[in-house]
Amino acid sequence: MRPSPSQLFRTFSPLYHENPLGLPRTGTIPRMQRGLPERRPIKDVRKVIAVSSAKGGVGKSTVAANLSLAFARLGHRTGILDTDIFGPSIPTLFNLSGEPRLSHNNQLIPMSNYGVKTMSIGYLVGEDAPVVWRGLMVMKALQQLLHEVDWGGLDLLVLDLPPGTGDTQLSVTQQIVLDGSIIVTTPHTLAVKDAVKGINMFKKVEVPILGLVQNMSMFHCPQCQHETAVFGSNERVKKVCADHDIRVLGEIPLHMNIGDDGERGKPTVVAEPESTRASAFLRIAQKVGAKIGL
Repeated sequence: MRPSPSQLFRTFSPLYHENPLGLPRTGTIPRMQRGLPERRPIKDVRKVIAVSSAKGGVGKSTVAANLSLAFARLGHRTGILDTDIFGPSIPTLFNLSGEPRLSHNNQLIPMSNYGVKTMSIGYLVGEDAPVVWRGLMVMKALQQLLHEVDWGGLDLLVLDLPPGTGDTQLSVTQQIVLDGSIIVTTPHTLAVKDAVKGINMFKKVEVPILGLVQNMSMFHCPQCQHETAVFGSNERVKKVCADHDIRVLGEIPLHMNIGDDGERGKPTVVAEPESTRASAFLRIAQKVGAKIGL
């Protein structure tokens, strides 16, 4: 009998999480495994980009989801991989649930919606179940998500990285051949400061930075038609880009529909394809595609 996806990941009840991935309890990790891994491409995927933010709450996953949908709308075979083990967002944003099937060689088969293939740890654990794992178990699960998914041939895979500059981000950048990274921030002072940390991380690991997306850049009042910079001046972001010689790929306005669209599992690019907000995502996707030769 073939194992189920959950058995493949050995994700037992969160109350019994001592060793859900079957890692060795004694001894040391072999020396060769302690060194930096060799970067390798993801099988059957032409291009891979990472969408990152060094700070949570800036709308990174929403931007990543809408960008993947924009690439699909432009005619590219697109997938998105949720690498956030502790707080996966892609199942909600794409209105998907349930366990993925396994291929004939025991690889996870992505779940699809709106023309985009998706994979997330959220499909393999309960929706409300916390992932209470130690670092080694998280890294093992991440490695399986990176290398044990049957994408079936993609032009582009978008990696939705968790916020921060920790183990997950370093593991992804050290294991995978990335064609570039996108930094997402808001104009808020603290978010911009943390965005600089993300920029410096990608420079340190020698991953090309394709540019920066300024999310929630401006609020356009539907009543008085006045525009307000809710999170402060956009000049902060422009200065950071000038200081680090990177490009502002685009600005996404602050609009309640973007959050509402994501909450009901139908992101803006598919919910409101003719809106100015969807057009902003499409323009960013076009710029990124040109930069990576898509």
